[in-house]
Amino acid sequence: MTGRAAEPEVIWARPERTGRGPRPAYTRADIAAAAVRIADAEGLDAVSMRRVAAELGCGTMSLYNYVPRKEDLYELMVDAAGGEHELWEPRGDWRADMLRVAHQTRALMHRHPWLPRLMSPVYGFSPNALRYLEHCLACLDPLEAPYGTKLELVAMLNAVVTSFVANELATAERARSLPWSEEQENAMRGAYLGGRIATGAYPRMAAAFAEDPGPIDLEAVFERALGRVLDGFAPRR
Repeated sequence: MTGRAAEPEVIWARPERTGRGPRPAYTRADIAAAAVRIADAEGLDAVSMRRVAAELGCGTMSLYNYVPRKEDLYELMVDAAGGEHELWEPRGDWRADMLRVAHQTRALMHRHPWLPRLMSPVYGFSPNALRYLEHCLACLDPLEAPYGTKLELVAMLNAVVTSFVANELATAERARSLPWSEEQENAMRGAYLGGRIATGAYPRMAAAFAEDPGPIDLEAVFERALGRVLDGFAPRR
């Protein structure tokens, strides 16, 4: 039942539940919500068909009537999280609207820290993903560019946000695991780095630190990264 099908299939093209019997006791939304609750509380690795079935109060084998593979469960989870995207009437300023999209996506990924691990173009055509993409294209109506270019812009902006958030989450997770404070860690590493730079073996790094000794303003870095992506798609004047 859990092996690979002879032909590929899309979970959204399947009926909500296969097999005979009484009216389905659960919807895909119920199943996705249960999986998301587990992942939010305990991380993605805690999500399994058995665990989700227990959360719903049904047998594991019964769950396969609704979701044939764990990969399908992941797709349901990504779609459920995507449903949290706020959609608004575009203001006619494509840069401002896409910046708003990017900030919203960042907040969404922080609410669901498992989400960056599952970001994949394979999941890009679920119901809520299509709703999101249509909204992004509406925001980009004022930009004079082919739709293929606009979709590339959306993909690149999402890639920047996903990479940035993944790094934020990994840094926070590492800090929680340290036997000392993050400030102590940074001070120790800063002292080591300063000592290496002082040897004169890294003149360009020495010049870089002399120019801007830090600390790094990560919020400003995030804004610049988004701006540079959008600048790359702005019409040439």
